[in-house]
Amino acid sequence: MDPSPLSVNEAFFDEVRRNVRAAIVEDVGSGDINAALISTDQLATAHLITRTAGVFCGQPWADETCQQIDTSITLEWLVHDGQSVTPGDALLVAHGPARSLLTCERIMLNFIQLLSGTATAASQYVEAISETSAKILDTRKTVPGLRIAQKYAVAVAGAKNHRLGLFDAYLIKENHIAACGGISEVISKVRTLNLDKPVEIEVQNLTQLQEALVSGANKILLDNFDILALQEAVKINQGQSKLEASGGIDQDLLVKIAETGVDYISIGALTKHCRAIDLSLLID
Repeated sequence: MDPSPLSVNEAFFDEVRRNVRAAIVEDVGSGDINAALISTDQLATAHLITRTAGVFCGQPWADETCQQIDTSITLEWLVHDGQSVTPGDALLVAHGPARSLLTCERIMLNFIQLLSGTATAASQYVEAISETSAKILDTRKTVPGLRIAQKYAVAVAGAKNHRLGLFDAYLIKENHIAACGGISEVISKVRTLNLDKPVEIEVQNLTQLQEALVSGANKILLDNFDILALQEAVKINQGQSKLEASGGIDQDLLVKIAETGVDYISIGALTKHCRAIDLSLLID
């Protein structure tokens, strides 16, 4: 079974609202003194243009920015989240008070640039292994305060979400194993807690993999295994557990890793090394 996708529900939109409130406080503070130079009754129309190719993402955050700053702003979206865009494409047409549009500009662009950059990176990884059965996973290595936003961007690009945080699934790593006295001991401890949460355990070598399988682990993270070790791990596993390759995944080796037969490849670079796409909001 694949990891549970991020739910776009009321809790999701609550998070969008919190993100935008924080961004407005950060950027506008006590008031936009530059916008105050413009007449309050001046209306304007603006077009958002991309100057680079990529995968668009960020509409909920842009919509919410306008909603919180000035409800009279109207946005006509020309693209949707997850859609590929090319240089020169118009993404939206915005109309409303010029003051408000200029106050919204940077906040909207910051969200869209970051999330489109995240989606673009994720789509490239997904496309690279599209001929294999492996799936790309994100991690918890996200911009502080924007985890839901970046995981949403990963999902709209076709990759899968790993756990959201420390609360919704176990990922038992080497320090947890050491503190509990071993792989068998820590898995036994999980069983006694009887929590209805997914359980995954990290292993460093094939010996630990075998111990994890004997202990009944149903998902195993293979940490920093080379190609030969991954191939051997798949043979040893024989479909008993879902296998996830992780740790310093080199894009040059990505396809070879996927071809070993692992189920998942988790990549922190999806959300921490993404490059923002180049956008301009141009007032007519």
